[in-house]
Amino acid sequence: MTHRHEPPHPAPDHTSELRIDQEIIASLVQDGARILDLGCGDGRLLDYLIKNKNARGFGVEISTQGMHACIARGLPVYHGDIDQGLSDHTDGAFDYVILSQTLQAVRRPRFVIREMLRVGKKIIVSFPNFGHWNIRLKLMVSGRMPKTPMLPHEWFDTPNIRMCTVLDFQDLCRQMGINIIEQIPLAAWGGPPRSPLKRHLVKMLPRTVANLLAPVAVFLLEKGKG
Repeated sequence: MTHRHEPPHPAPDHTSELRIDQEIIASLVQDGARILDLGCGDGRLLDYLIKNKNARGFGVEISTQGMHACIARGLPVYHGDIDQGLSDHTDGAFDYVILSQTLQAVRRPRFVIREMLRVGKKIIVSFPNFGHWNIRLKLMVSGRMPKTPMLPHEWFDTPNIRMCTVLDFQDLCRQMGINIIEQIPLAAWGGPPRSPLKRHLVKMLPRTVANLLAPVAVFLLEKGKG
C-alpha cells in the first residue's frame, strides 16, 4: 500500500492579527530581544513577539479588560499606570520599550518618553497622526471633532487626551535631544512599507507630506549622543 505524502502546511501568518503599526513594530524588534510593552492592551503584539521573535519581557496594562485578555493568553503582564513612571525597572533593562498607540492617552507624555529612554536602549512609539488630511478635511467641513477608524470615540468620552501630529512629535524629539533612528509614516504608500526599498522611499518623503498623508506613524528612537 502506497502512502501519499501530504505537502507540509504553511506556517500561519500571525501578523494578520496585528494592526499595521504593530506589524512594523514587530519588524523593528531583533530576535531574542528583551522588551517592555507599555499599554499592551489585549497583549496581541506582546504575544506575537514572544512566539515569533523569541522575545523576553513583560507587558504593562492599566485596564482590567486588557489584563484579563493578557492573562488568558498566558502572557507575563502586570497592572500599572505608566504616568507614574517605571521605577520597578533599572536603567537599560530592556533592548526595546514599546508604546503602541498609547501616547495619546497618557497625561505626561514627556515624562513617559523620558522613562522609556531610561529603561530601554531603544524605544518604539506609534500614534495616530492628527495632521492627516482626512482629519483636517472633516474638521474643516463639519466644524466638529473628527472621528476616524483610528479615532472612533466621541470627544466627550475619548481616552485620547494628547493628540499630536507627526511634525509635533518630531519637534518634541528635537526639544528632548532624542535621536530619531527611523520614522515610518504608515499608509502613505497604500499600506505598511514592508520592503527595504519601499521603506527607503517613505523615508524620503518631505516632512510636510508625511504629516499630511499618514494616518499613523511609527518612530524608532534612542537617547541623543549629547
